[in-house]
Amino acid sequence: MKAESNESLDLLSVFLTGIPGLEAQHGCLSIPFFTTYTVAIVGNSLIMAAVQADPALHEPMYLFLSMLAVTEVGVSVSTLPTVMGILWFDTRQIDFDGCLAQMFFIHTFSCMESGVLLAMSYDRFVAIYNPLRYTAILTLPRIISMGLGITVKSVTLMAPLSILLRQLPYCHTNVLSHSYCLHSDLIQLPCADTKLNSILGLAIVLATFGLDSLLIVISYMLILYTVLGIASGEGRRKALNTCVSHIGAVLVYYVPMIGVSVMHRATKHASPLVHTLMSSIYLFVPPVLNPIIYSVKTKPIRQGIATLFSCKRELL
Repeated sequence: MKAESNESLDLLSVFLTGIPGLEAQHGCLSIPFFTTYTVAIVGNSLIMAAVQADPALHEPMYLFLSMLAVTEVGVSVSTLPTVMGILWFDTRQIDFDGCLAQMFFIHTFSCMESGVLLAMSYDRFVAIYNPLRYTAILTLPRIISMGLGITVKSVTLMAPLSILLRQLPYCHTNVLSHSYCLHSDLIQLPCADTKLNSILGLAIVLATFGLDSLLIVISYMLILYTVLGIASGEGRRKALNTCVSHIGAVLVYYVPMIGVSVMHRATKHASPLVHTLMSSIYLFVPPVLNPIIYSVKTKPIRQGIATLFSCKRELL
């Protein structure tokens, strides 16, 4: 059975689910979803372009922000084809390898996002703890090395999930509960023992999101300790103000993730619509809100984007 199943794996298809109970409204729902994708991709692309074009933004904080924007665009682009395909054309079928590829990119970019948020917390700690040596510690080669390290770690950790799923036999109806492919969904499909996959998935979650969130909390404890040592009240206020945008980005990323985890365990018998909406919030909200948060709270970013548009108008 397993040999036959593996031989036909290349022909295996997976069927995605739209928004349960709202299938008749997919046409109308496509408008807010497409708007969300547009805002996320355009907003983050503008931040990347502004940082690249403005030499004043070639500082560690903004280079890390540009990395964060890359991961946000990656997550959005990874889910866009299947989500909009269902809402616009009711295209629910996807070949198995395509589904594995989408799963890999969604989880890899999410893992990279967590790593970049950790790097940004380190950036804020160095800026507050040792401002005189800030640029000497966070040099361009070091920042590039950190970005490459985050990328290599994410790819290395996520690749085995796809490889292990590829080796299992599939003989049930292959219907997923979302409009995109996630490991937690795909692991329910094989007609074989998936204990190894579950253990590996949990280990990866703990080694990435769990460890990253713990280190971010520790970094902010050290930042708070350093700030409390500043004699001037105005100095303390200015130091903490430099962290506001990053704290917002961390909350926007981790709160929906925790919410999805709690909902999955505490309300197993809740409507599928509830689980679908919570998962959508986790994937779609951070890419939309992060560029807005940084544009509103960070004046140099606003100026960089304004300069970008003024240059384009001059060229026209």
